[in-house]
Amino acid sequence: MDRDKRSPEATWGIAEAKQRFSAVVRAAEEEVQMIYNRDRRVAAVVGGTTLDAFLGWHERHRGRSLADAFAELRGLAAEDGFTFEAPVRRDRANPFAGDGGEEGGGEEDGR
Repeated sequence: MDRDKRSPEATWGIAEAKQRFSAVVRAAEEEVQMIYNRDRRVAAVVGGTTLDAFLGWHERHRGRSLADAFAELRGLAAEDGFTFEAPVRRDRANPFAGDGGEEGGGEEDGR
């Protein structure tokens, strides 16, 4: 397989990459090595320094989760002495539960 015809990065067929794994790993220290199976990219081998750089970037740019945002809000609320009082919960009509769409349903299924 002619690696130069696919892309500027070094490319390998999967069988060739398996046979020449040591060469793939050595070359990955210089540039990303793309591995293809029937013209479909199936893997990439990157050097350790490239991976470290990516992991550092990923950590700096990872999105905050909803749980992170709520934890921050709880901390801010605690600092200000704010308390949240949620309204009392009550059942409401659910036409999919077979309660006929009336308020306070649910007696039929033992609730």
